[in-house]
Amino acid sequence: MGGEGTGQSWAISYKGMSSDNIKGLVLALSSSIFIGASFIVKKKGLKKAGASGTRAGSGGYSYLYEPLWWAGMITMIVGEVANFAAYAFAPAILVTPLGALSIIISAALAHIILREKLNVFGILGCVLCVVGSTTIVLHAPQEQQIESVAEVWDLATEPAFLFYTALVIAGVLILIFHFVPQYGQTHIMIYIGICSLVGSLSVMSVKALGIALKLTFSGTNQLVYSQTWVFTMVVLACVITQLNYLNKALDTFNTAIVSPIYYVMFTSFTILASVIMFKDWDRQNPTQIVTEMCGFITILSGTFLLHKTKDMVDGVPMRLPVYTTEMDDLEHEGIPLKCQDALRSS
Repeated sequence: MGGEGTGQSWAISYKGMSSDNIKGLVLALSSSIFIGASFIVKKKGLKKAGASGTRAGSGGYSYLYEPLWWAGMITMIVGEVANFAAYAFAPAILVTPLGALSIIISAALAHIILREKLNVFGILGCVLCVVGSTTIVLHAPQEQQIESVAEVWDLATEPAFLFYTALVIAGVLILIFHFVPQYGQTHIMIYIGICSLVGSLSVMSVKALGIALKLTFSGTNQLVYSQTWVFTMVVLACVITQLNYLNKALDTFNTAIVSPIYYVMFTSFTILASVIMFKDWDRQNPTQIVTEMCGFITILSGTFLLHKTKDMVDGVPMRLPVYTTEMDDLEHEGIPLKCQDALRSS
């Protein structure tokens, strides 16, 4: 009897997860697997292209002639298509944190294929990311019922979201024109910051476009609305910008570090944008919101652990000499997160 009561209470506790949320969950998990693997394939292509031409991190585009890079790009596109579909069914607060799975896949494959070391603390960091993401998923809000793309446009043109959009555009322009020329090659947050800020806007547009297509396939044509095509243009512009600067980040810095930092920043800005635009937290009680924040702090802890222990081998910090030649001093000070292959070729 006790077991039956427990089983019934478990079923009741999960009764709130709609079929749309489950579809979004499955699509998001599939997306993370493809995207996590694509990081590694693209990195291999970038390294191969960089050996015979100008590296992407130095402004080159020789990787466009490398088949391996295109294989990674196709893998990423498949993952992004699945991710695109996930946003049409589930709220961003549920879909976006599941990118933590791509961290594990990319970090593990980087350790095996690219020989980028991932120690026991790095593994623990990945576990923390997944635990935090699971916590968020289990307390995610229901998807808001939207009947037309015009409703999404109304949400996107409210003062609060317009203000957020203006701040993002201003921040991206400052990073691109002021900080990239000076610090792009030495500070990982510059490239990733651009990708993450632009990414938050692209997700909102992707969600709007996904909803439009979902309604269209259901029999309510949304392609006749100009708002659908505006969202499409925003998606294309944002994705092109993200890909350009993500390629620079992957070619310049360690993949096992780029992936988690990009994930955390992208997730942070996306959740913020979703809360502002779709008012996700208006449909939740304080306990659910606090639990989601605890889950996200757990993810941040995992990422911080990955970052701080990147130079450790079996738990022992690897200290570089403090006093070497003048060039070595500049190199070690100026490139704190540079990947080992890039250091050797400098």
